[in-house]
Amino acid sequence: MRVLAAMSGGVDSAVAAARAVEAGHEVVGVHLALSRMPGTLRTGSRGCCTIEDSMDAQRAANTLGIPYYVWDFSEKFKESIVDDFVAEYEAGRTPNPCMRCNERIKFAALMEKALALGFDAVCTGHYASVVRGVDGELELHRASDYAKDQSYVLGVLTADQLKHAMFPLADAPTKAEVRAEAARRGLSVAHKPDSHDICFIPDGDTRGWLSERVDMVPGEVIDHTGAVVGTHDGSLGFTVGQRKGLHLTRPAQDGRPRFVLSVKPATNTVVVGPKEALDIAEIAGEKFTWCGSAPASPETAFACEVQIRAHADPVPAVAQVVDGELVIRPVDPLNSVATGQTAVVYVGTRVLGQMTISRTVSALAVAL
Repeated sequence: MRVLAAMSGGVDSAVAAARAVEAGHEVVGVHLALSRMPGTLRTGSRGCCTIEDSMDAQRAANTLGIPYYVWDFSEKFKESIVDDFVAEYEAGRTPNPCMRCNERIKFAALMEKALALGFDAVCTGHYASVVRGVDGELELHRASDYAKDQSYVLGVLTADQLKHAMFPLADAPTKAEVRAEAARRGLSVAHKPDSHDICFIPDGDTRGWLSERVDMVPGEVIDHTGAVVGTHDGSLGFTVGQRKGLHLTRPAQDGRPRFVLSVKPATNTVVVGPKEALDIAEIAGEKFTWCGSAPASPETAFACEVQIRAHADPVPAVAQVVDGELVIRPVDPLNSVATGQTAVVYVGTRVLGQMTISRTVSALAVAL
């Protein structure tokens, strides 16, 4: 097969490309330039897709003896990921830019261009597995190394995209083994730190980054009864579940800490309350997709597990499609769920689908 290997400059994508070459495929490496700031260099293990990463990817491609190109996706990335990130925060939601990048860049724009150029598959260093189910259709499953499993951020993939996706690290036992393999292959990225945080906010200061792009207007912090308990200098930097940095002027009567329950851009207020008020009995979203074939009867409630963060544990739940929404009710309440987050549905190790959470139902409201 002709395989386009997406090479981020990290160890995972380099080893994935090496395995594709070793499997006998005709491999071409490509690095995605997602920023138009050519002087940007990674800081420690933060960020990715910088000049340094591009050079690391090129060195890996040279070692593997494969052609290497840099494709400029910066305009598409800004429109689809960065601008969307800002708009979501302005609307009071907490977006997941990594999910959107996989959906709109790596497995939409990149795959579309790859297929148009005659490639059969796009290879990445994600830890996940594509297998053929009993019905003959392709399914996305967790990787063998649960600690490094990245199937959550791939939950946006469609059935057609699974047909052209290649994840050579699916059976990698541990990340340590992948690094050791990279060293044996002579890849200079063998001991390069993993990237983390949001790639376009390399210093990790989301609030500071937003303040440079959105007007931060002072407003009130209120408790769940509506009483004013403090002020803020801009509501957009707060997230549901946040405890630190609230600077409340009126302590709770019971002396217990308070947490952000919601952010309301329309009134520029931040709502805080007790920890138990963060418990969520139901989540739902109109924007949902199935990863591979859909359930035979999604309108009928079915048992599953739901995961709401990349590094969270999945929890037992019941899901069904009701009036155009995917509604998920966890067996035990979820905690600190924000609209805009992504909920990924699993059945065993299989990724069944995903949704962007548009509404939540408090466990306290259900109890009443």
